[in-house]
Amino acid sequence: MPNPKRRHSQQRSAKRRTHYKAAASTLTTDSATGETHVRHRAHVSEGKLYYKGKVVAEKSPVKK
Repeated sequence: MPNPKRRHSQQRSAKRRTHYKAAASTLTTDSATGETHVRHRAHVSEGKLYYKGKVVAEKSPVKK
């Protein structure tokens, strides 16, 4: 199995990686709260966890 005889330069590696770009995440507005959030992710608003415009979980009071 062939192995490289010399080390690849940083420039050569950087040229290969130029096609990998960070994509901007898609944002949407929640129908229930009107807040902007990342699509397909649950988000917290006023102590409640929302997903697809519905309350999934609420923050319960802490008992001591």
